[in-house]
Amino acid sequence: MNLVIALLSTRSFITAERIRETVYGYAGDASDEAFSRMFERDKNELRDLGIPLETGRVSQSDPTEGYRINHEAYALPAVELTPDEATAVAVATQLWESPELMTATQGALLKLRAAGIDVDAPDGDVAITSTAALPGLRGSEEVLGILLSAIDSGRAVQFGHRASRADPYTTRTVEPWGVVTYRGRWYLVGHDRDRDDVRTFRLSRVGAEVRPIGPAGAVRTPDGVDLRGIVARVVGDWPDAGQARLWVADGRATALRRRGTVVGPRAVAGRSGDEITIDIGMFDRLAREVAGYGPDALVLDPDSLRDDVVARLEAQLHSIEVAREAGRS
Repeated sequence: MNLVIALLSTRSFITAERIRETVYGYAGDASDEAFSRMFERDKNELRDLGIPLETGRVSQSDPTEGYRINHEAYALPAVELTPDEATAVAVATQLWESPELMTATQGALLKLRAAGIDVDAPDGDVAITSTAALPGLRGSEEVLGILLSAIDSGRAVQFGHRASRADPYTTRTVEPWGVVTYRGRWYLVGHDRDRDDVRTFRLSRVGAEVRPIGPAGAVRTPDGVDLRGIVARVVGDWPDAGQARLWVADGRATALRRRGTVVGPRAVAGRSGDEITIDIGMFDRLAREVAGYGPDALVLDPDSLRDDVVARLEAQLHSIEVAREAGRS
């Protein structure tokens, strides 16, 4: 890389002796023979990589052979991005600002400069900015890195997850398919082995201890799966299924009753109540609210909302049992 940068820094030919004196990695007490071997190896490697290394006379008056990289042949063409591609780059620039990825950032910028791209980095600092409102990781950079590595290698992961900030963590074993952003938040999508179903996990609710398990290549993302669509159905507004059917006990869940429309009386497990319809709005918020009423509110439809509420109640039950065991001990 140092050799590439040196050869790109000038349009004239540079002699091997000048390269030996100025390029880091060649200077030192190495013998002429050792330098010759190193330099020949590096030249061959550059050519193998497709870098247009040229040789020629240093000047009209100096017949000494020199080396340079052809800028026109090596420089990348102008990059034109679609709006979606520009958004992806904007998200990537914010990821680069995290301490965990700063080393990779510096390496990427070095490669861009070596490729002849003018990168604005005054005083040696990374100077990548974006005016877009970008989704934040909220301290989950390390979690994201582990998940992306597991997805790339096709391994399952195990981590602690909680339905809300007030809930305890429960261990989940997931076959990760991908990580997407939706309305300013990051979500993992995959197959939850414990529940044998597709599940979505907000990264801010995933514990710091994420552990890849199982052999590499064991997990494969299904063909044609729409990760963003899955997240939108779970946490976003439902354009095609904008209402849920609930049962609420008599005299209970007043806030749900006030927001919903009563369909008619209905008894569940011997308890009197009413069936109501209610706009889903934010899926996650409604699931949390219904779960908060315990046995006084039940989801009749859709199944995904009911499953989410049940999972929250099971997590609460687990935390109670753990607390009881701790009290006995």
